[in-house]
Amino acid sequence: MERKDIVKAHGNPVTLIGAEIKVGDKAHDFTVLDGDLKEVRLKDYDGKIKVISVTPSLDTPVCDLQARRFNQEASKLPESVIVLNISMDLPFAISRFCTNAGIDKVKALSDHRDASFGTAYGVLIKELRLLARSIFIIDRNNVIRYIEIVPELTDPPDYDRALKEVNKLLS
Repeated sequence: MERKDIVKAHGNPVTLIGAEIKVGDKAHDFTVLDGDLKEVRLKDYDGKIKVISVTPSLDTPVCDLQARRFNQEASKLPESVIVLNISMDLPFAISRFCTNAGIDKVKALSDHRDASFGTAYGVLIKELRLLARSIFIIDRNNVIRYIEIVPELTDPPDYDRALKEVNKLLS
């Protein structure tokens, strides 16, 4: 499935590939890789609240800021919440970035192998083979409770709205 008129990159429309998902939908499982090339799946975090911060590439200023901000926020959250950062970056690049940036509270993951996450969540950009900047919050029962797909790829997400949703799920 292809969707247009949702995201722009530097003002130019791009095409998103994958299913359109909505708040209230059951979260689709996916398989991504960690920095050691180990497969990681959504089901690995069953029973936890999952904050999925999606970035096009950690090698860009806005993505760098997004990863750092969520790392800072993750340090304030209980163990019942896991924060994942998913990008199309190579696992080795993700490991290097996290080490250099001191990212240790967010689990950074790569969707580069087969775009399992990007297509399952409808955020794979056809023209760039990158992921659209977005945030997904999934509750303990794997139901999607919050979605933000940022309309302009170069803009940051609404951190406060996402964190407010996490706090609602914690209460």
